[in-house]
Amino acid sequence: MVDSKDKFNSIFFRNIVCSFISIIFFFCISIRQTDALPHDWVGVPKSEYGEQLWDRQSIKRNEDGSVRVLSKFIPKTKSEITKDILYTMDINCFEKSFRDVDVSIDAVSSNFNDFADWQDPNGDELILGVIGQVCRVEN
Repeated sequence: MVDSKDKFNSIFFRNIVCSFISIIFFFCISIRQTDALPHDWVGVPKSEYGEQLWDRQSIKRNEDGSVRVLSKFIPKTKSEITKDILYTMDINCFEKSFRDVDVSIDAVSSNFNDFADWQDPNGDELILGVIGQVCRVEN
């Protein structure tokens, strides 16, 4: 027969464990939202549309040999509609192609798509600048 003291201790212990797990969960979310790691933004030559930066700290080699990097587009003219746009892009240095695996206006609203199609930059100076600089750093 379980006495009330054992039952109380069991409930108390369970509540402590649940509280601890909740605190860890919310701590992890807050770290992600504050983007705890510093950025080391590198700019490519500006174009008539604005400027493109990429984060030297974010470079990672993918399993397929491509390179993943965080970049940011800053439009020449800003308004409530045109904001800085964050791109997480994969770059194929051999083919000089790219794919945007995430496009967002902040780090919180990220939604990765690892199945995005590879694209040719079609002469876009900003994308070509990012591809060139990232590939030089990685090779």
